Parts: sequence; C-alpha cells; structure tokens
Amino acid sequence: QVQLVESGGGLVQSGASLRLSCAISTRIFAIYTLGWYRQAPGKQREMVATITNGRTTNYADSVKGRFTASRDNDKNTVYLQMNSLKPEDTAIYYCNFVQQGRNYWGQGTQVTVSS
Repeated sequence: QVQLVESGGGLVQSGASLRLSCAISTRIFAIYTLGWYRQAPGKQREMVATITNGRTTNYADSVKGRFTASRDNDKNTVYLQMNSLKPEDTAIYYCNFVQQGRNYWGQGTQVTVSS
C-alpha cells in the first residue's frame, strides 16, 4: 500500500514562510509528475503546483512567484516552499500523483495564515 505523508503545515502570520514536505513510500524516480493541491473550506480542491521528473514546474496563477515545488528522488520526497503567505492561502494541502491510472493522495496538512 503506497502512502503519502504530508508535514510542515501550521499557523503563521501573513507574510511568513512555510515548507511543506510529502514523504512517499515508494520510489518516485519513475513517477513523472508529482503535484500539490489544496482545499479551502467550502471550496473545491485546486492544483497549486506540479513538478515533473525533468524538474519542469507549473503553478497556479495565485501562487506564482511565491511558491516553489521541488523533489528529491533519492529521499522519495516532494517539497513545497511557500513564501509571502496570504490569508487566502489558508487550506489543507495535499500531495498527489497518478500511477497506472490510480490517483494517490496523502492525508493533507493544514496551513492557516492569519492577517
């Protein structure tokens, strides 16, 4: 059973930084795209960032220039560096990948940004 475990969330003030980690219990070197998603209360889950094996990244417009995704294939871990956090970034953050047609999700980590 593949597991994804997010960590690094917390309660911070506007303008602060956080670094999220997602440890994956399988070798990720063969996983082409790893993603970070978030879901705020009463809203649909949305893509925040993706990163490919070639380190190509894609970001939601709302986080461009503030968030940076990275991956360490040796540690089977994907990261999300979040700078200049805003109250609208408050959400549960999930990491994700799709393999052989199956969607894998972690349990999420809460990020709360106070104004």
